Amino acid sequence: MYKRILVKLSGEAIGQDDGRGIDSDKLERVANQIVDLNKDGVEIAIVIGAGNFWRGKYGGEYIKRATSDYMGMLATTLNALALQEMLESKGVQTRVQTAIEMKQVAEPYIRRKAVRHLEKGRVVIFACGTGSPFFTTDSAAALRAVEMDSDVILLAKNVDGVYNKDPKKYDDAKKYDEVSYMQSINEKLGVMDTTAITLCMENNIPILVFALNEEESIKRAVKGEKIGTIIKE
Repeated sequence: MYKRILVKLSGEAIGQDDGRGIDSDKLERVANQIVDLNKDGVEIAIVIGAGNFWRGKYGGEYIKRATSDYMGMLATTLNALALQEMLESKGVQTRVQTAIEMKQVAEPYIRRKAVRHLEKGRVVIFACGTGSPFFTTDSAAALRAVEMDSDVILLAKNVDGVYNKDPKKYDDAKKYDEVSYMQSINEKLGVMDTTAITLCMENNIPILVFALNEEESIKRAVKGEKIGTIIKE
């Protein structure tokens, strides 16, 4: 259903159950789906977070927000390199590009070069968010999706879609099959931050929200199976 996709992965999605570090089994389950889609000719970009290593709240009051954000950006590189190694061990050429230059371990982010990698069938993993503090990896995902001219953002989360309220707290929470950008913002549904949603809305990029832990959910989403919640006009 989609030719070029951007997958937004949280650090928790590949993290240990205690919330820290990398779980190799979870990482491999994600990688296997990416490998299969790559073989089918889907062009895949990935923005990865670092919640399994660092969040701003860990710094308490003694670390300024900007510094904490930079620490989080650096931590995303750990996850990106791990995913790159897993994919390449399975025969898929992969490039990591970072918004903060660290040329000894990854390419600096260059839009035209990233697009060329995708055209050549390589998976591109974007690390370090936008490269600027005060912007989330959600915003980075929206920005890179626009720059890559992606058909969709696949937002892999720990819930199976968008609800009118937290389904873990409320038994009567209602799941939406489809939500508009403005509804997501006005009802504060917590899908992505407002900056990210607005950027997607202005560039007409749909967001598909689904549960990563469901069987082969990324592949099912790409192939057009009814899964999760779609956010669009």
